[in-house]
Amino acid sequence: MIVPVSKVEHFTLKTTAYFREQVLRKRPYLNLEWCEAVVANPIAQEIQPDGRHRLCGYIPELNGKALRVVMLEDGVTLHNAFPDRAFPRREEFGSEP
Repeated sequence: MIVPVSKVEHFTLKTTAYFREQVLRKRPYLNLEWCEAVVANPIAQEIQPDGRHRLCGYIPELNGKALRVVMLEDGVTLHNAFPDRAFPRREEFGSEP
């Protein structure tokens, strides 16, 4: 189920220095609430070989593109986030996965 950002229960993620100093600088349009929404209600997730968690979800403000969120091995620390061009657009994926 895709949940609008406004309907997600608000919580605060821990973030790495890399996320705060590099990711937000390179992608100033990113919103921490979007990352929280994806973490709370991912439509796809996998664990990378290095143990990090990849989560993906659709954010209306990204016009059909999915937001990829990468969490550290602990599953609670946000390390990276970006619009994922490789993930199917919402129109291609369908409204309900």
